[in-house]
Amino acid sequence: MLQKTMAPKSAGRRNRNIHVKDIKEAMSGHIKDGYTFNPECKILNEDRHFQDCPTANDKVHVLVCVIDATKATHLKPKVVETIQNCRDEAADLGIPHVAIFTKIDEACPMIRKDVTNVYRSKLLKSKIERFSKNVGIPLSSIFPVKNYLTERKLNNDVDVLILNAMRHIVEIGDDFLNKK
Repeated sequence: MLQKTMAPKSAGRRNRNIHVKDIKEAMSGHIKDGYTFNPECKILNEDRHFQDCPTANDKVHVLVCVIDATKATHLKPKVVETIQNCRDEAADLGIPHVAIFTKIDEACPMIRKDVTNVYRSKLLKSKIERFSKNVGIPLSSIFPVKNYLTERKLNNDVDVLILNAMRHIVEIGDDFLNKK
């Protein structure tokens, strides 16, 4: 049920903006792999990367927004607006939206000491609540995870957070497919 993902990329570092309509086309399965998003214009139906008749495998089943917890409460208004616009487009298509809050250990000293404090941290809770309020993603759809960065061994407490997020995303996608 998991399918490949397409991350929006543009031609260069300076031109990172893309048309929200292109995001909607990608979610609908109309944009083939290999397309370079262009901030100057949206994809045309005549483009070789445009797919007229997408299959269920070409379509997005869950929109996942990955957010750095150290920056989540300091997002520029344009970024917040883009997230909201993408959510609106996903909602128009009936696609559920979730967020993964990464680098929670860097954002919260209490979690850095012990990752099992993830649901006890008032600081993290506050960051998640502010992010939820700013972009409109429900609290129950935001999943905190710690990144593996320098660790050489797996840590069950870290894995539980990652697997919990993945399990919920798969369940949400499965529910979405079963409704169709």
